[in-house]
Amino acid sequence: ISPFLKPFFLKTPVRVVSPLRQRRHTLPASEFRNLTPQDAISVFEIEKEAFVSVSGECPLTLDEVLNFLGLCPELSLGWFEEGQLVAFIIGSGWNKERLSQEAMTRHVPDTPTVHIHLLSVHRHCRQQGKGSILLWRYLQYLRCLPGLRRALLICEDFLLPFYLKAGFKQKGPSEISVANLRFQEMEYLLCGQAYARRNSGCYMQEEREPEPVKLIWNLRVEERQQSADIIHAVHLRKDKTCEHVRRCA
Repeated sequence: ISPFLKPFFLKTPVRVVSPLRQRRHTLPASEFRNLTPQDAISVFEIEKEAFVSVSGECPLTLDEVLNFLGLCPELSLGWFEEGQLVAFIIGSGWNKERLSQEAMTRHVPDTPTVHIHLLSVHRHCRQQGKGSILLWRYLQYLRCLPGLRRALLICEDFLLPFYLKAGFKQKGPSEISVANLRFQEMEYLLCGQAYARRNSGCYMQEEREPEPVKLIWNLRVEERQQSADIIHAVHLRKDKTCEHVRRCA
């Protein structure tokens, strides 16, 4: 008999479990991970709902989504809440200075440039800041991958403030067109930044030693000074004790 279909008389008695001993949910409340071909249908459903109403067609077909998730899953990132996909980014490799129409359907492996094809959020999760959070996490993730130097994407004019705030720089009009829509090409440099804080409005190069390290170093200096003072005091006390013993003798 299946353990999930036990007859009632074989089931263990129901007992109250204290909140401290209750088991956690099997699925994490929030998870970020690379996408796989098994996620393609969920990706395409979110993409279709987000883009068809605006441009009349999807940037990537289901076959193209499957292709990219099969060739370069490491250049994708999905945000899952209790196992359900709520937002995603799909990228691929590119080997030229600017994006062309060919870049829309091609992946070039072992290149220093990532082409970000899609960033989309489920309709029930929009206006919550999830897009900017996911983009920030994705860019920090790319900086950890060896050999990558920059990320490129195209966007419409009304999205320029969003990507500029995320740290992208405008490269000018793109030669790519989709359904008679015109785009701007954006670039994000992945190297040469010590840290980048989300929602700060700026991505800064930190050249000086971080303050926490300085603080720890100062504490260690103080500890060493205190230790030296204690040792010096012990020696002085020892010398005075020896002098007192000699006088008494």
